Amino acid sequence: MAKASIKKEKKTSPESVKNLEGAMDAQQQELLEKFDKESKTRKFDNRSISKAIYWLAIGIALYHFITSFIGYPATHLHRSLHVAMMLVMAFFLYPATEKSSRKTIPWYDYILALMAIVVAVYVWSDYINFINRMGMPNTMDIIIGTMLIFLVMEASRRISGWPLVILSMLFLAYGLFGQHMPSIFMHRGYTWAKLVNHVFINTEGIYGTSVNVAASYIFLFILFGAVMNKSGMGQFFNDIALALAGHTKGGPAKVAVIASGFLGSINGSAVANVVTTGAFTIPLMKKTGYSDEFSGSVEATASVGGQLLPPIMGAAAFIMAEMLGVKYSIIVVSAAIPALLYYLGIIVQVQLRASKNNLVGIPKEELPKVKEVMKARGHLLIPIIFLLYMLLFSGKTVIFSAFCTIIVTIVVSMFRAETRMSFRDILDAFEEGTKSVVSVAVACAVVGIIIGVVSLTGFGLNMANAIIQLGHTSLLATLMLTMVTCMVLGMGLPSIPAYLITATMAAPALIQLGVPAIAAHMFVFYFAMFANITPPVALASFAAAGISGGDPMKTGIQSVKLALAGFIVPYMFVYNTGLLLIETTPFVAIRVTITAIIGVFMIGIAAEGYLKGKLNPMIRAVVFAGSLLLITESVTQDIIGLSIFILLIVVQKLKSKQTETAFE
Repeated sequence: MAKASIKKEKKTSPESVKNLEGAMDAQQQELLEKFDKESKTRKFDNRSISKAIYWLAIGIALYHFITSFIGYPATHLHRSLHVAMMLVMAFFLYPATEKSSRKTIPWYDYILALMAIVVAVYVWSDYINFINRMGMPNTMDIIIGTMLIFLVMEASRRISGWPLVILSMLFLAYGLFGQHMPSIFMHRGYTWAKLVNHVFINTEGIYGTSVNVAASYIFLFILFGAVMNKSGMGQFFNDIALALAGHTKGGPAKVAVIASGFLGSINGSAVANVVTTGAFTIPLMKKTGYSDEFSGSVEATASVGGQLLPPIMGAAAFIMAEMLGVKYSIIVVSAAIPALLYYLGIIVQVQLRASKNNLVGIPKEELPKVKEVMKARGHLLIPIIFLLYMLLFSGKTVIFSAFCTIIVTIVVSMFRAETRMSFRDILDAFEEGTKSVVSVAVACAVVGIIIGVVSLTGFGLNMANAIIQLGHTSLLATLMLTMVTCMVLGMGLPSIPAYLITATMAAPALIQLGVPAIAAHMFVFYFAMFANITPPVALASFAAAGISGGDPMKTGIQSVKLALAGFIVPYMFVYNTGLLLIETTPFVAIRVTITAIIGVFMIGIAAEGYLKGKLNPMIRAVVFAGSLLLITESVTQDIIGLSIFILLIVVQKLKSKQTETAFE
């Protein structure tokens, strides 16, 4: 790459630096809103209204932050107040239609916000009697419960569109008229009063597990991400990635993978991650020589993977821990190796593409030095290290760990002038954190309707039996059916509700076939996330194409190819539970990890068709088949797969003695 090009890019990077620190320019905001409906909020003209909502958001954040330390109110009190606050924010921030004004709040949204408050007041004002009436609702319970169902559906429609609302309406209809369904899904049918009682008063409905997680874990960790973002963590990830990998072959693509993976593990939003880090990394990749589509796909796949990467992962990971009844630290440990395998798969293809096209890195003199980066911002790693210690070794609760980590982040940011947050910065972070939670909380609330109907009617067990019957009791067939179900749901739903629904209906089928619960839930978690890069609806890929200038559909297809290892990894840890570090010995865990790493290398080689030279289609097919042999715990299959890999290396080395090696 010519130095002039690099220098030109460096001159434009301060704007990208600002973007990485949370201040998007108008073009980025427009792109984000185009592909992420949840980001399309009102921008008020009236300063008084704007300030009122600003302080309302801060007040909501302070409530969740303070109660995480002093203790939450009783179950229904806390959850009903949380849902009410999120609904108020939803009706104030999100216009009713595309044509509605985004600069003012119409009268009917004030009424809807007031209705949301009325629901919470109703629960709080007569709490003991309200709980005692569980199973025997009175007329007012039915009216207020119906109001709540309508409010969460309307808020969800505004934020995420119709798919989730339609799905919840279909489940309500199923609850009412299930006696007319085919035999496998038939139930006795329930009255509206019985449905409302279960969805409203019972803790298996709207005020169920998903809302509980949103009101505690998710809110605090999103708040932590907002505070980290304000401290300049995004710029640190970018700089350290440049310093470590920028000079290597095809370096800018590796920078995108590393920076987006780190940032995604903190903020958990694939599309927002693409828009922020992609504004800097995608132009760098294009200048290096990567195509528009490949540049966009690297950023998209790396950003999506952030939701799978500990320590924070996507918000669904907290829900997974709650649904499984295990400590969050167990989820973190189990997710570590599969997530690293996913990123290794991307890095392998990036490296092979650079070798195949002879793409060079950025000259070292144009890059920041590791020592300088660590001196300027390395202290920002302290909160992450502290969080890992609290989660894995302290014995404290996840909520207390998150509370302490937010305080530590604020204190640590004061160590350097470049990262020091003012009091206004802290307030801004709290406001941004609350706004970021709204879409997640509303999704969790509306999914509560579906989960409530599923638990009341026994639909989950019936669905699991149906999946097993369709798969003819074959684990592989059932896994593939579950994968398709997850990805189809993910095309129309945000990743969290997609995971929640499939975890409720599909994961039990895998568990019935002997798959450990964590492996089953992690399997559906992966494929719910991958819908962001899978055409025909691939929002992260489309957003990346908007930056790179590439064809959106081609970028989506290239993203699937680049994430191919990620599509195989879930099958690996189902058949090789040692990868999740559960029910295994250290020796077995090490063996299956090594074979999985080799398998990922082989998948990358087969996908790119290159290793010290181009590979013909027949060899690529054999290599891919060899990688699949490394999926199971069978030692015999491992030996065959490893033999294919060794034979490939020997043959290609003999063919290309005079060529440069594929890996430095």
